[in-house]
Amino acid sequence: MVKFPARRLIVLALISLLWAVACSPQTSTTSSSSPSSPTPQPQVLISGINPWPGYSGHYVALQKDFFSQEGIKVQETFFQSATEGITAFLAGKVDVGWVTSGDAVQMISKDPSIRMFYVVDYSNGSDGILGHNINSPKDMKGKTVARENILFEKVLLRSYLEKGGLTEQDAIVRDLTAADAAAAFAAKRVDAAVSYEPWLTKAAKESGGKIIFTTKDTNLIADVLVVRQKLIESRKADLQAYVRVIDKGVKLVNSGDEEAIKIAAQKLGVTPEEAKEQIAGVKIFDLDSNKSIAFNLNHPNNAMKNFELTARAAYDFKIVPKPLELKSLYDDSIVKST
Repeated sequence: MVKFPARRLIVLALISLLWAVACSPQTSTTSSSSPSSPTPQPQVLISGINPWPGYSGHYVALQKDFFSQEGIKVQETFFQSATEGITAFLAGKVDVGWVTSGDAVQMISKDPSIRMFYVVDYSNGSDGILGHNINSPKDMKGKTVARENILFEKVLLRSYLEKGGLTEQDAIVRDLTAADAAAAFAAKRVDAAVSYEPWLTKAAKESGGKIIFTTKDTNLIADVLVVRQKLIESRKADLQAYVRVIDKGVKLVNSGDEEAIKIAAQKLGVTPEEAKEQIAGVKIFDLDSNKSIAFNLNHPNNAMKNFELTARAAYDFKIVPKPLELKSLYDDSIVKST
């Protein structure tokens, strides 16, 4: 699958950056029985989002006006990079943030009132590790590995190394971007590399090496929705309606609906064929999947394992200053009550 680079904090000049300041219309306090009293207007929910195929359900829902049909008013603030969206959310300019679970963990470390409340997607093979003459995790000992110094790549590499009883200290790590890591691997300047599409498969073919590990059928890299706890408590009905609408959009995308794919493609700045390929590399969750998999403690690929793994890695790698308790990271009440 072709991964959209903005997903990994690479700035793309696809869509103009729109900064939006939350401005909720005031509901009239005049008695509703008065003929002159205005009809109360719904409060706006501001969604901060960036280009990524896993977010296609939102693009479709907004374009097809599903939100207003559900009785809620949603304003999409489209950022060119995840960093801009995170900054806006922390500044209080966004109500609902679309981020990776790694981003969320770092945000929660800065603002403990933030919660992950819905799982958007899992990477499903579009992230992986390349290797030359590496047949098992134990073979990574003493090898030169290129990977970017960002949390999700560190988590991916750690997960593979741990299968062989190793850590990053057992290898020689070079800090390179996903594109540069793949290029270094293709040129045989490193023994292994952490990367993602579109560079992953291409580098394997060009180098004579192979992909030794991917996120296929795992929960190692997740995207989530985040809000502050006070919003869950004060606007529960709006958030329930919000995820019902996202569910409608996701179902169209996952079914391969032609119009939905075209909407997603336009937002991603690619052709419909390319959008289909990108979407195939992620497992996009609908509401039922959130209930049966993501927030189901009995499911082997539940999201709580991802949250715990990511939080532990963030502390171990000194990305957050102190350990974070799992229960402080998420609130599944919206999913379970919708």
